[in-house]
Amino acid sequence: MSKTKASSPAGRRWALGVIAAAQFMVIMDTSIIGVALPKMQADLGFSPEGLSWVFNAYVVAFGGLLLLGGRLSDLFGARNVFNAGWAVLLVGSIVAGAAGTAGWELTGRAVQGAGAALIAPAALSLLMMLFGSEPKELTKALALYGAAAPAGGTAGVFLGGVITEYLSWPWVFYLNVPIALVILAVTPALMPAGGARRGSIDIGGALTVTVGLALAVYGIVRAPETGWDSASTLLTLGAAVVLLGIFVAIQARRREPLMRLGIFRAPNLAAANVAQLLLGAAWIPMWFFLNLYLQQVLGYTAFPSGAALLPMTIVIMLGMIALAPRLIARFGPKAMTVTGLAVLAVGMAWMAFIRPDGNFWVDVLPASIVAALGMSMAFIPSLGIAISAARPEEGGLASGIVNTSYQVGSALGLAAITALATSQGAGALDDLPQLTDGFSAAFVGAAVIAAAGAVLAGFTLRGAPSAHRQVQPADSTA
Repeated sequence: MSKTKASSPAGRRWALGVIAAAQFMVIMDTSIIGVALPKMQADLGFSPEGLSWVFNAYVVAFGGLLLLGGRLSDLFGARNVFNAGWAVLLVGSIVAGAAGTAGWELTGRAVQGAGAALIAPAALSLLMMLFGSEPKELTKALALYGAAAPAGGTAGVFLGGVITEYLSWPWVFYLNVPIALVILAVTPALMPAGGARRGSIDIGGALTVTVGLALAVYGIVRAPETGWDSASTLLTLGAAVVLLGIFVAIQARRREPLMRLGIFRAPNLAAANVAQLLLGAAWIPMWFFLNLYLQQVLGYTAFPSGAALLPMTIVIMLGMIALAPRLIARFGPKAMTVTGLAVLAVGMAWMAFIRPDGNFWVDVLPASIVAALGMSMAFIPSLGIAISAARPEEGGLASGIVNTSYQVGSALGLAAITALATSQGAGALDDLPQLTDGFSAAFVGAAVIAAAGAVLAGFTLRGAPSAHRQVQPADSTA
């Protein structure tokens, strides 16, 4: 570390700030476009169906490329891939902001998603290199990293509204440009280089898993629109299954695979990834439909709706930073993962009692705070277990796998819960009681997913005195 500041306590704090900022930005880029969508539709000529792909193009590229991003981080060094991801995100942001047609807009969003897929696993690898040798410090670092996600989601709602109203919608993308330039400038001085090592890129594996995951996410997010039993959905998901099957066969035969299948024999890795998948599948639909309830039933506009989510966001951030590390140290990561998922299920079940003539203080605030406490207790220990279970030289791969699990879980959960809510009346905008019933069904479905996660984690996670392996930071000389 002689050529970086990462070896000093102050340098590590600054590095952690940059890593948290990366998580903040990656999540903010999914929510900042929400308020801007109507003006983008008017300016670029999107159809109502096509407009959703301003969001989905980012998610599909992000989810599909995460495993490749993790492997590249292991091969070429986490710092190099982190920088490359920011460069790609910068280019995608410029393309999306300058787009004059719907096609260019979707291209820019897909490039942004590809950049995020490089940034996310590399950021977690850098965090492990900086703090992995000190379990207590690692838990605190993971808490700040985890808290950056809900902060980014809420900030995106506010910033998107402010920028769209007082500037213009392209600036929701141009905002990334100065931030990317600053991070690219400071990263060489703050971050360890990472354990770059010799090895080949499994081209066949990379293509099959990337296209397979992209098709899976694509099919899932389109299914509520086209129908789960439609020919296009079945063909898309069938092709995804075939490609992912080919990927597994390639990995079993290759000497240097993209994803060593034996990694899942590491104690707790598979179980922790299932917990993260179900956590995403429960949390994202709850957040999505709570937003709709606030706007479509209670009549909130975008800014009050964002403000109504602030208490939940603050609870999550405080819970992850101040509460979760203490509870993990006291009770262990398995107990906290199970308890957190169970509390999340209780909060969502409580939220299912929303009323068409309800109000924020009775119908939203208490249940959302309980759900937020559950999320803050479950996210950090399950994430820590997942990235700690792998060998040090496979930190990037483990980070890519856990990010993929959460993103695919989010897409799958949102699609399935949307189908459930629609079948129960969530599309009846002119009938508030029926509309509320649909949203209530969504919260019940999310509660069932969280409860299933708690049960599975209880049976599959192994108890351990610490969630984190002792890792010596990789050589970080430039």
